[in-house]
Amino acid sequence: MAPDKDIPTYNPMLIAVAVSLAAFMEVLDTTITNVSLSHIAGSLAATQDESTWVLTSYLVANGIILPLSGWLAGVMGRKNFFMLCIAGFTAASFACGIANSLPMLIGFRLLQGLAGGGLQPTQQAIIMDSFPPEKRGTAFGITGITMIVAPILGPTLGGFITDNFSWRWIFFMNIPVGILAFFLVSRMVKDPDHAKAQGVGSIDYIGLGLIAVGLAAMQIVLDKGQEDDWFSSHLIVTCTIISVICLAAGIIWIWPQKNPVIDFKLLEIPSFGLACVVILAVGFALYGCSTLLPLLLQSQFGYDATLAGLVLSPGGLAVIFLMPIAGKLVNKIQARYLIGFGMFVTSIGMWVTMHVTPQSSYGTFVIMRILQVAGLPFLFVPCSTLAFSHIPKEKSSKASALYALMRNLGGSFGISILLSYVTRHQQMHQTYLAGHLPPSSDAYRFNIAQYTHIMISHGITAAAAAKLAVGKMYQELIKQSTILAYTDTFQLVGIVLFILACCTLFMPGNKLHKKPDPDAAPVH
Repeated sequence: MAPDKDIPTYNPMLIAVAVSLAAFMEVLDTTITNVSLSHIAGSLAATQDESTWVLTSYLVANGIILPLSGWLAGVMGRKNFFMLCIAGFTAASFACGIANSLPMLIGFRLLQGLAGGGLQPTQQAIIMDSFPPEKRGTAFGITGITMIVAPILGPTLGGFITDNFSWRWIFFMNIPVGILAFFLVSRMVKDPDHAKAQGVGSIDYIGLGLIAVGLAAMQIVLDKGQEDDWFSSHLIVTCTIISVICLAAGIIWIWPQKNPVIDFKLLEIPSFGLACVVILAVGFALYGCSTLLPLLLQSQFGYDATLAGLVLSPGGLAVIFLMPIAGKLVNKIQARYLIGFGMFVTSIGMWVTMHVTPQSSYGTFVIMRILQVAGLPFLFVPCSTLAFSHIPKEKSSKASALYALMRNLGGSFGISILLSYVTRHQQMHQTYLAGHLPPSSDAYRFNIAQYTHIMISHGITAAAAAKLAVGKMYQELIKQSTILAYTDTFQLVGIVLFILACCTLFMPGNKLHKKPDPDAAPVH
């Protein structure tokens, strides 16, 4: 039998590593700047609020390109598009590193987001075509390391670089990685016939414009909503209206098109549509909780950026260890059972994190974080396998783009909703605790007397000590109410995941590939 011309010349595992290197770099940049905003703001003479546009601009540009990457890959060829994204992302990273003003940095971050948006879905499409069906579990395990470990390590690496060097090296470090990835992809990756350039043909300007504007407006709402108190802000109201109208009109316009820029009809395939719902939940839990825990540690426990990141790092190592196991099991156990197991384990991790107290230690937080992420490999790998189990090869690029969009939207929703939930519950607990601790209560009087005595013993006058004691009581009240708000939020995520774990039992089954296809050509 003649070798299949779609089979890669190089070992598929080497191809997976090469394309994952570029995608890892891009995903890392979604979170690596989170802990560096105050340093960036100070260096560029900007306010803290203004510096958040360094994050927003990247996410907006990224969100626009993600769903369009499948169409763009078809226009110029998948390999050409992927290499263009790597080159553009690397060049934009260098430009971000040398930016000498905030508007310049925001502009370059927009370019970085536009170039990087095509890396995730194209990586997944290349990996799917490089491996035979019975080995895709292992392949998606590699993809999972990229998608899950990168956002976990981002704050750790960003904090270490910022504290010990300069925030500019956050961007400069992408340059050697980008050059290496570009070289490896140019040598190893080969486009199968269905992924070669098809030319521009006719461009659906209306559908393209509606979806781009709608997603950009949605990302601004999700990223700035909590900061601007949601619908009390004219910006948020305007962007919400624009997003709803444009996205609804865009879907209606694109649906009947023969060659749409985004193939929404893929969602009609049960395995793909349900997998997109699951990956939305995975993004919600992963990105939401990866944002919450460092904030809790830095705001209430006095951790610096590096130490807060180090709480997350052991969880990333646990994910790396468990990914290959999940990749092997996906060929032996139905994906829906693994997904249900993963959601159940993650929900248990959230339940454990509910029991944070002001006395919780570093080791306790590390164990909690490992339990939070231990179920993610059993979610991501089988979910990806199920999603692409019935996708035709010629649709792989567009399916990967839509799948990546759902994951990123889940992350954006998770961060926005959970941060808002924390704020609302902090206010609620503060009111409750203040109402149950009146100045006439024995507990209040005891603590005030104790704080006053400690301050007097340090040489402070009795009158000043009494005032400081009241302030200390208020600080404790704020700390207790904030910790309770975070535990409520982890509880919410745990409940949602537990309910979804039960629902996964009703997902469709997938074909198990326990043995290689005897007709498959060998890989040289």
